[in-house]
Order: sequence, then structure tokens, then C-alpha cells
Amino acid sequence: MKKAILILCVISIGFLMSCSNNAKDKINPKNVTTADVRDAKAKLLPAITFTKTNHDFGTINEGDIVEHNFTFTNTGNAPLVIINAKGSCGCTVSKWTKEPIAPGAKGDMLVRFNSNGKPNLQNKQVTITTNTEKGKEILKIKAMVTPKGKTAISGTPLSK
Repeated sequence: MKKAILILCVISIGFLMSCSNNAKDKINPKNVTTADVRDAKAKLLPAITFTKTNHDFGTINEGDIVEHNFTFTNTGNAPLVIINAKGSCGCTVSKWTKEPIAPGAKGDMLVRFNSNGKPNLQNKQVTITTNTEKGKEILKIKAMVTPKGKTAISGTPLSK
């Protein structure tokens, strides 16, 4: 019986010794290289940095069409692509370069505001969709629109 227990102990110890947790012995070097390349590429992202993200047109007259050019730089380390730029209403229109912007290069986003039918204080925004980590940027414009003068009420004159 003692012999059987001794044999069982030797087999158990041998089994436990063969199950070492040495991860180095279990890693395929090819997988490590693939993971390093993947991780390095994941860090390659564009970043968009505007010189300013808000513009105040001041006081304008209703019906005026005003525009402002927002300047930006790709401060990331991969080409920047602007996918879309959409205004908060149909009176705000954007124009931008459709080509990828290289790291370190500058670009422009033209924002035009048509104040026709938009009296008083106006706050609008343009949402920009990009291939950056954040994915979206917002530009804001503001204007105080002086309403068009009201026309006199027509009717029969009070005196001749």
C-alpha cells in the first residue's frame, strides 16, 4: 500500500511539474510581432486642431449672407479625412477640402450663413465628421440679425 501511495505521489508531482506557468514557453514569436505591428498602427491617428471653433459675425441685417473661414491643422500622425460637415439648419453651409490632409498640413472649412428669415440673435453650429479618434468636431457661429423693417398696414387712408 505504501508503494502505491509513493507511486501516486511521484506521478502527481510529475504531473504538476509539467504544468508550469512559464508564459514565455507558450508564446509564438510570430504572434508577438503581429501584435506589435497592430498596436503601432492603432496609435497612428489623425487629429484636427482648429485655430478657433467659434465666430461672432456681430450685428448684420436680415437677408445678409456672411461667411467665415475656419482654419485647422492635422496635428495627428495619419492622414485626416473630413467625411461630412452639416449645419444645424439649412441656412448654414460648409465647404471643405475633400482630399486627405497629411499630418502637419493645414486646411480650411468655409461656413456661410444666410440670415434671410432669421431675425434676432442666431446661434448655429456645424458638426464635422472625421476619421479622428473623437470622430466629431463642432464649429459655432453667432450673429445678431437686425429684422427687416415692417411695411405699413394697407387700408383706406385717414385723410386726403
